[in-house]
Amino acid sequence: MRYVEVKSEAQLEVQSLHRVRERLVAERTALINQLRSLMLERGITVPQGRCKLERHLPEILSNERNGLTPRLRRLIEDMRKEWRSIDRRIKGFNDELSQRVRTEDAAKRLTRIPGIGVLTATALIAAVGNAQTFTCGRDLAAWLGLVPRQATTGGKPKLLRISKRGNGYLRMLLIHGARTALPGLAKKDTPLGRWLKDLLARAHRNVVIVALANKLARIAWAVLARDRQYVAVQVGGS
Repeated sequence: MRYVEVKSEAQLEVQSLHRVRERLVAERTALINQLRSLMLERGITVPQGRCKLERHLPEILSNERNGLTPRLRRLIEDMRKEWRSIDRRIKGFNDELSQRVRTEDAAKRLTRIPGIGVLTATALIAAVGNAQTFTCGRDLAAWLGLVPRQATTGGKPKLLRISKRGNGYLRMLLIHGARTALPGLAKKDTPLGRWLKDLLARAHRNVVIVALANKLARIAWAVLARDRQYVAVQVGGS
Protein backbone atom coordinates (compact mmCIF):
# COMPACT_ATOMS: atom_id res chain seq x y z
CA MET A 1 0.00 0.00 0.00
CA ARG A 2 1.38 3.43 -0.97
CA TYR A 3 0.92 5.99 1.77
CA VAL A 4 0.38 9.67 1.05
CA GLU A 5 2.65 12.11 2.81
CA VAL A 6 0.76 14.64 4.94
CA LYS A 7 1.30 18.10 3.51
CA SER A 8 2.52 20.96 5.62
CA GLU A 9 0.57 24.19 6.00
CA ALA A 10 3.10 25.93 3.72
CA GLN A 11 2.55 23.33 0.97
CA LEU A 12 -1.23 23.68 1.19
CA GLU A 13 -0.85 27.45 1.05
CA VAL A 14 1.24 27.33 -2.15
CA GLN A 15 -1.20 24.88 -3.73
CA SER A 16 -4.03 27.31 -2.98
CA LEU A 17 -2.08 30.13 -4.64
CA HIS A 18 -1.59 28.01 -7.76
CA ARG A 19 -5.26 27.04 -7.93
CA VAL A 20 -6.50 30.62 -7.64
CA ARG A 21 -3.90 31.78 -10.19
CA GLU A 22 -4.96 29.00 -12.58
CA ARG A 23 -8.60 30.11 -12.27
CA LEU A 24 -7.65 33.72 -13.06
CA VAL A 25 -5.67 32.63 -16.13
CA ALA A 26 -8.71 30.67 -17.35
CA GLU A 27 -10.94 33.71 -16.76
CA ARG A 28 -8.54 35.93 -18.71
CA THR A 29 -8.48 33.46 -21.62
CA ALA A 30 -12.30 33.33 -21.69
CA LEU A 31 -12.47 37.14 -21.58
CA ILE A 32 -10.01 37.50 -24.47
CA ASN A 33 -11.88 34.91 -26.56
CA GLN A 34 -15.16 36.74 -25.98
CA LEU A 35 -13.52 40.05 -26.88
CA ARG A 36 -12.23 38.60 -30.15
CA SER A 37 -15.64 37.13 -31.00
CA LEU A 38 -17.42 40.47 -30.44
CA MET A 39 -15.06 42.20 -32.85
CA LEU A 40 -15.11 39.33 -35.35
CA GLU A 41 -18.91 39.72 -35.64
CA ARG A 42 -18.18 43.24 -36.96
CA GLY A 43 -15.50 41.99 -39.37
CA ILE A 44 -12.55 43.07 -37.19
CA THR A 45 -9.78 40.46 -36.95
CA VAL A 46 -6.60 40.61 -34.89
CA PRO A 47 -3.52 38.33 -35.19
CA GLN A 48 -3.32 35.51 -32.66
CA GLY A 49 -1.66 36.19 -29.36
CA ARG A 50 -2.65 38.02 -26.21
CA CYS A 51 0.04 40.70 -26.60
CA LYS A 52 -0.94 41.40 -30.22
CA LEU A 53 -4.57 41.91 -29.25
CA GLU A 54 -3.56 44.22 -26.41
CA ARG A 55 -1.40 46.23 -28.83
CA HIS A 56 -4.15 46.55 -31.47
CA LEU A 57 -7.03 47.47 -29.13
CA PRO A 58 -6.28 51.23 -28.80
CA GLU A 59 -6.14 51.57 -32.60
CA ILE A 60 -9.41 49.63 -33.01
CA LEU A 61 -11.22 51.76 -30.43
CA SER A 62 -9.96 55.01 -31.94
CA ASN A 63 -11.00 54.07 -35.49
CA GLU A 64 -14.49 55.50 -36.00
CA ARG A 65 -15.03 53.85 -39.38
CA ASN A 66 -14.69 50.18 -38.41
CA GLY A 67 -18.40 49.57 -37.72
CA LEU A 68 -18.29 49.59 -33.91
CA THR A 69 -21.21 51.42 -32.30
CA PRO A 70 -20.58 53.81 -29.37
CA ARG A 71 -22.21 51.31 -26.96
CA LEU A 72 -20.02 48.47 -28.20
CA ARG A 73 -16.90 50.65 -27.84
CA ARG A 74 -17.79 51.31 -24.21
CA LEU A 75 -18.38 47.60 -23.68
CA ILE A 76 -14.99 46.69 -25.15
CA GLU A 77 -13.31 49.38 -23.06
CA ASP A 78 -14.98 47.95 -19.95
CA MET A 79 -13.72 44.48 -20.87
CA ARG A 80 -10.22 45.89 -21.38
CA LYS A 81 -10.30 47.34 -17.85
CA GLU A 82 -11.38 43.93 -16.50
CA TRP A 83 -8.52 42.32 -18.42
CA ARG A 84 -6.02 44.75 -16.88
CA SER A 85 -7.39 44.02 -13.41
CA ILE A 86 -6.94 40.27 -13.92
CA ASP A 87 -3.40 40.89 -15.24
CA ARG A 88 -2.51 42.80 -12.05
CA ARG A 89 -3.84 39.99 -9.86
CA ILE A 90 -1.95 37.32 -11.80
CA LYS A 91 1.25 39.39 -11.57
CA GLY A 92 0.75 39.65 -7.82
CA PHE A 93 0.61 35.85 -7.54
CA ASN A 94 3.66 35.51 -9.81
CA ASP A 95 5.64 37.94 -7.65
CA GLU A 96 4.67 36.09 -4.48
CA LEU A 97 5.72 32.73 -5.92
CA SER A 98 9.01 34.25 -7.15
CA GLN A 99 9.70 35.53 -3.64
CA ARG A 100 9.15 32.03 -2.24
CA VAL A 101 11.70 30.62 -4.70
CA ARG A 102 14.28 33.19 -3.61
CA THR A 103 13.89 32.19 0.04
CA GLU A 104 13.61 28.39 -0.35
CA ASP A 105 16.70 26.31 -1.15
CA ALA A 106 14.87 23.33 -2.71
CA ALA A 107 12.94 25.61 -5.08
CA LYS A 108 16.17 27.39 -6.08
CA ARG A 109 17.78 24.05 -6.94
CA LEU A 110 14.79 23.04 -9.06
CA THR A 111 14.87 26.27 -11.09
CA ARG A 112 18.44 25.43 -12.18
CA ILE A 113 17.00 22.53 -14.20
CA PRO A 114 16.29 23.59 -17.82
CA GLY A 115 12.56 23.84 -18.46
CA ILE A 116 11.65 24.26 -14.79
CA GLY A 117 10.79 27.78 -13.74
CA VAL A 118 9.14 29.44 -10.77
CA LEU A 119 5.67 28.01 -11.36
CA THR A 120 6.82 24.42 -11.88
CA ALA A 121 9.29 24.50 -8.98
CA THR A 122 6.80 25.84 -6.45
CA ALA A 123 4.01 23.55 -7.68
CA LEU A 124 6.29 20.49 -7.46
CA ILE A 125 7.39 21.22 -3.90
CA ALA A 126 3.82 21.96 -2.85
CA ALA A 127 2.68 18.63 -4.31
CA VAL A 128 5.52 16.24 -3.38
CA GLY A 129 7.62 17.98 -0.71
CA ASN A 130 11.04 16.33 -0.64
CA ALA A 131 9.77 13.60 -3.05
CA GLN A 132 11.00 10.80 -0.76
CA THR A 133 7.60 9.09 -0.85
CA PHE A 134 8.59 8.00 -4.37
CA THR A 135 11.22 5.27 -4.48
CA CYS A 136 12.62 6.41 -7.83
CA GLY A 137 12.21 9.05 -10.51
CA ARG A 138 10.04 6.80 -12.65
CA ASP A 139 7.49 6.55 -9.83
CA LEU A 140 7.17 10.35 -9.82
CA ALA A 141 6.85 10.42 -13.62
CA ALA A 142 4.15 7.73 -13.43
CA TRP A 143 2.29 9.69 -10.75
CA LEU A 144 2.32 12.66 -13.15
CA GLY A 145 0.93 10.52 -15.99
CA LEU A 146 4.09 10.93 -18.11
CA VAL A 147 4.83 7.22 -18.67
CA PRO A 148 3.33 5.13 -21.50
CA ARG A 149 0.50 2.71 -20.85
CA GLN A 150 1.31 -0.92 -21.53
CA ALA A 151 -0.80 -3.50 -23.32
CA THR A 152 0.63 -6.99 -22.88
CA THR A 153 -0.55 -10.04 -24.75
CA GLY A 154 1.25 -13.33 -25.15
CA GLY A 155 4.09 -12.04 -23.04
CA LYS A 156 4.81 -9.27 -25.53
CA PRO A 157 4.47 -5.78 -24.02
CA LYS A 158 3.33 -2.96 -26.29
CA LEU A 159 3.82 0.66 -25.24
CA LEU A 160 0.91 3.00 -25.93
CA ARG A 161 0.36 6.72 -25.29
CA ILE A 162 1.10 8.28 -21.93
CA SER A 163 -1.38 7.41 -19.19
CA LYS A 164 -2.31 11.05 -18.34
CA ARG A 165 -3.12 9.94 -14.81
CA GLY A 166 -2.34 11.84 -11.63
CA ASN A 167 -1.60 15.54 -11.35
CA GLY A 168 -2.70 17.13 -14.63
CA TYR A 169 -1.62 20.66 -13.62
CA LEU A 170 1.97 19.62 -12.93
CA ARG A 171 2.05 17.52 -16.09
CA MET A 172 0.93 20.53 -18.11
CA LEU A 173 3.63 22.75 -16.56
CA LEU A 174 6.37 20.19 -17.24
CA ILE A 175 5.30 19.69 -20.86
CA HIS A 176 5.17 23.44 -21.49
CA GLY A 177 8.60 23.78 -19.87
CA ALA A 178 9.97 20.94 -21.98
CA ARG A 179 8.60 22.55 -25.16
CA THR A 180 10.37 25.81 -24.30
CA ALA A 181 13.67 24.19 -23.30
CA LEU A 182 13.91 21.66 -26.16
CA PRO A 183 15.50 23.88 -28.87
CA GLY A 184 18.28 25.12 -26.60
CA LEU A 185 19.00 21.75 -24.99
CA ALA A 186 19.16 19.92 -28.34
CA LYS A 187 21.98 22.26 -29.47
CA LYS A 188 24.20 21.58 -26.45
CA ASP A 189 26.95 18.98 -26.40
CA THR A 190 25.77 17.30 -23.21
CA PRO A 191 24.45 13.78 -22.55
CA LEU A 192 20.93 15.23 -22.41
CA GLY A 193 21.50 17.21 -25.62
CA ARG A 194 22.79 14.18 -27.51
CA TRP A 195 19.88 12.08 -26.28
CA LEU A 196 17.43 14.70 -27.54
CA LYS A 197 19.16 15.02 -30.94
CA ASP A 198 18.98 11.25 -31.37
CA LEU A 199 15.27 11.24 -30.44
CA LEU A 200 14.47 14.11 -32.80
CA ALA A 201 16.04 12.17 -35.66
CA ARG A 202 13.65 9.24 -35.26
CA ALA A 203 10.50 10.48 -33.46
CA HIS A 204 7.88 13.21 -33.84
CA ARG A 205 8.69 16.48 -32.08
CA ASN A 206 5.66 16.19 -29.75
CA VAL A 207 6.79 12.72 -28.67
CA VAL A 208 10.24 14.15 -27.89
CA ILE A 209 8.67 16.97 -25.84
CA VAL A 210 6.76 14.48 -23.67
CA ALA A 211 9.89 12.32 -23.31
CA LEU A 212 11.82 15.39 -22.17
CA ALA A 213 9.05 16.26 -19.67
CA ASN A 214 9.40 12.71 -18.30
CA LYS A 215 13.17 13.21 -18.03
CA LEU A 216 12.72 16.56 -16.25
CA ALA A 217 10.40 14.91 -13.70
CA ARG A 218 13.05 12.26 -12.99
CA ILE A 219 15.79 14.89 -12.64
CA ALA A 220 13.55 16.90 -10.29
CA TRP A 221 13.05 13.77 -8.16
CA ALA A 222 16.84 13.29 -7.88
CA VAL A 223 17.34 16.96 -6.95
CA LEU A 224 14.67 16.83 -4.23
CA ALA A 225 14.98 13.30 -2.83
CA ARG A 226 18.79 13.19 -2.83
CA ASP A 227 19.34 16.87 -1.96
CA ARG A 228 21.51 17.46 -5.03
CA GLN A 229 22.28 20.27 -7.43
CA TYR A 230 21.60 19.95 -11.15
CA VAL A 231 24.82 20.18 -13.17
CA ALA A 232 24.88 19.97 -16.98
CA VAL A 233 27.92 17.87 -17.90
CA GLN A 234 29.69 18.86 -21.10
CA VAL A 235 30.85 16.06 -23.40
CA GLY A 236 34.30 16.40 -24.93
CA GLY A 237 34.73 16.08 -28.69
CA SER A 238 36.12 12.85 -30.14
